[in-house]
Amino acid sequence: MSEVGVSRTGSADRVFAPLTVALLLIIGLIGFAGSLLLGAYAPDLNSGRNAGSHALSNAATGYAGIVELARATGRHPRVLRAEDGWKTEDLVIATPEHGAVAMGKFMAARRGRATLIVLPKWATIADDQTSGWVDVGGLLPAFDPAGVLAPATVLKVTRRPSGARPLHPVRWAPSSLAVSAPRPLRAVTSAALIPLITDDVGRIVLGQIRRTSTYVLTDPDLLNNHGIRRLDHARAALDLLDFVNSTGARGIAFDVTLNGLGLARSPLKLAFEPPFLAMTLAIVAALALVGWQALVRFGAARPRTRAIAFGKTALIDNSAMIVRKAGREGMLGGRYAVVIRERARTIFGVPVGLTDDEADRYLDNLGGTTRFSTLVADAGNAEHRADMLAAAQALYRWQQEKTQ
Repeated sequence: MSEVGVSRTGSADRVFAPLTVALLLIIGLIGFAGSLLLGAYAPDLNSGRNAGSHALSNAATGYAGIVELARATGRHPRVLRAEDGWKTEDLVIATPEHGAVAMGKFMAARRGRATLIVLPKWATIADDQTSGWVDVGGLLPAFDPAGVLAPATVLKVTRRPSGARPLHPVRWAPSSLAVSAPRPLRAVTSAALIPLITDDVGRIVLGQIRRTSTYVLTDPDLLNNHGIRRLDHARAALDLLDFVNSTGARGIAFDVTLNGLGLARSPLKLAFEPPFLAMTLAIVAALALVGWQALVRFGAARPRTRAIAFGKTALIDNSAMIVRKAGREGMLGGRYAVVIRERARTIFGVPVGLTDDEADRYLDNLGGTTRFSTLVADAGNAEHRADMLAAAQALYRWQQEKTQ
């Protein structure tokens, strides 16, 4: 019976061993830090998988393919998820999904900078069976893409069977842009655009808004995932981006804020990014030192002392502290002289009937290098702490000399 009890006790001790507690604390801290990191960066990891027509979408109408292709060919693409990035000097590709998207603020920020606006074409719905896929419901009505730049730029949108006939770029454009036209082809006619790529009847497929660095691509199938599945179309898509990048910037930026995927600045995310990352690491290091000090004691434990100690010594110390705080230390010399006189009366047998002055003269007759009455006078005249201490020490030495 006793062996069973001992075995159970030992098992319980092993469960709550210091190593076990330390592991639990470490796992808890790692889990807490992980939850903070996921909370800060979860929007970046999850957003964009909604099968839309934007740079984060893997759907047929998305543009994730051209982003990866540009990255693989050294064009340094990036995705803009905040309006602050609109003022970059890199080429920015905007892919609004409907004509109702407000473009005024974006166009004002991009004034004078190379910008490519891709008009929407397809009406799609997310596939219920496969995440990230879409089902194409048909073409958007003509007024929808025409409203993207309205009313500043008037576009007359048309669609027609292209027969996959080659497109016609201007002579200074790369020859690779003369690829077969998408089926069906969406083109525009507009006096506000300078034609750069046209179909076989002269309608604009790629145009430049006059007196600006803003370009309009009327058919997204030249850039989207479905359109660049062929090698010649993929090469033409990259050459098209280089062609419209008139500022010669080395990077390309794909905007997704107009697709509703912009991210606000998170205070939690700022804590894990420079320059605030240094402060976060300093706080973590300070907390680690505090935890180490709490776990490992430096020296033996000191018992708590009483606020008011017992005994005569505590009473004397408290009285001395009160006198010190009152600034009356210099006035204690005369009283100390009285204490020494009374002790001398007893020790040296001074007659009882003598007054204090007569007793002082009696003690002066004991001889020695110093007179007792002089020492008493010095102690009574002391006004400062140092003078009082010197007089008291002199009286104490006089007493020691006479009693040896």
